[in-house]
Amino acid sequence: MKNQLPGSTMFELRGKQSVRATFKLSQKAIDAIGLVAIHMGIKQKSLFDHIIEDLDALGSLAKTIQIKQFKKIPRRQKTFVLNRRTIEALETISQAYGTPRDALVEYSVKKLGSIISAEKLRHKDRKILQKEVVAHFYQGRLLYKKSVAVLGENDPFCKRIEKAIFACQKSEEALSEFIEKSKVLENF
Repeated sequence: MKNQLPGSTMFELRGKQSVRATFKLSQKAIDAIGLVAIHMGIKQKSLFDHIIEDLDALGSLAKTIQIKQFKKIPRRQKTFVLNRRTIEALETISQAYGTPRDALVEYSVKKLGSIISAEKLRHKDRKILQKEVVAHFYQGRLLYKKSVAVLGENDPFCKRIEKAIFACQKSEEALSEFIEKSKVLENF
């Protein structure tokens, strides 16, 4: 067919269709999903695709779930938007192993723990580096003031330094914003 998109079939397009699914998860799992999605700039839908896409791994995980332990976890309902293919994978494994979808999602989200731990360490390093950026920015402002004192505010050299300082200030503000947004990692 001439009008068909390259590499796409109706089945493939249907698999990418978004659907809503409600799960009963622990608050920690809900927080982990939100944290990784927001902090790393990944849509929750894509995050679910990633943690649930490997059917073999999901099947192996289903074998290890202890339903009695899972039922002891306080949980609340939360609705997410997922790909139809992801929901179908969950349903398939859930039925094959007699494991609730909620448990599969809960335990799949635990895989995010290593990502979160690594990000916590990187967050500490970022905070140290941000202090150096602030110190560097302060030195640039001192250089600008010195240039103005020597050459005058309207000197083309001073104007270029002023532009550079302005750009540095914008970058420093963006870095500070990122560090502030990342503080949620500290208490996770």
